Amino acid sequence: METVEQYLAQVEDRRRGDLIRLRELIVAAAPDATEYIKYGMPYYEQNGLLCAFAAQKGYISLYMLNTPVLQKHLKHFRNLNVGKGCIRFKSITELPLDAVEKVLIESVNDNLKKFNNHC
Repeated sequence: METVEQYLAQVEDRRRGDLIRLRELIVAAAPDATEYIKYGMPYYEQNGLLCAFAAQKGYISLYMLNTPVLQKHLKHFRNLNVGKGCIRFKSITELPLDAVEKVLIESVNDNLKKFNNHC
C-alpha cells in the first residue's frame, strides 16, 4: 500500500466514511501538510510531525504527534479514550471536530515556530 487512497480502499466499509471525513478535516486544517503512508497508516507532516490515523479492530486511532499541544486541549476529549498522543473513538460523531481542528492548527503553528527557530 503506497497511497492514502489505497489505505482507505482496503478499510472495511463501516469505518471508511469516518476515515475519509477525518482526512478531509486534516487537509482543511493543514493544507500544506505532506501526506503519505508511514508505519502502515496515513501520516501527515508540516515542518515537523503533525498527525496520523488508523482503523483498528474496534475503533479508530487518531495520533496527534505534537503531544504538548494535545495535552493543552485534553478537556475537549475527556469523554474519549485518550493516551499521551492518541485519541481512540468508535465513530467520528463522538469526536469534537472543532477541537481536533484547533489542535491541528496549533500544531502546525508550533511546528513552524520551532522550524523557524532552527533556521
